Amino acid sequence: MSEKLEVGSIVEGKIVRIKPFGAIVSLGSLQGLVHISQVANSFVQDINDHVKVGDIVKVKVLSIDEESHKIALSIRDALPKEERQPKPQHKTEKPFRKPNQTQKPASPAEEYFRPQSSINATSDFEEKMKEWAKQSNERHTSLNKRTNKRSN
Repeated sequence: MSEKLEVGSIVEGKIVRIKPFGAIVSLGSLQGLVHISQVANSFVQDINDHVKVGDIVKVKVLSIDEESHKIALSIRDALPKEERQPKPQHKTEKPFRKPNQTQKPASPAEEYFRPQSSINATSDFEEKMKEWAKQSNERHTSLNKRTNKRSN
């Protein structure tokens, strides 16, 4: 099966079928699969946006399974090196902030993980427990009323 192909080699093939999970590529007498995750550097929602039947593509041979006669291929790994990896994004420097400028509010996650003083945390906990107990008693009373109405 792999007389012509070697793992790691880059070959040219023709897309003969497209499935939701990938594209079947003809490599002469053999066929291989380019999984949808191996089509492009970015997330691929619909493979039809990137390739179509009849396209000639360069693919890299990722693996060859002699027993199951499956060949795994990659279009993105066959791209030139500068196109293969996304360009690094440089962080822009934060603009100088005057001391009297207000900072933007913290995100909910930052608020959640912000350390709190133990006094404040205890009083908050006690208030929450009182509220919970009140709601629980109200629900219990409501359930008892419904049960009493059914039994009468």
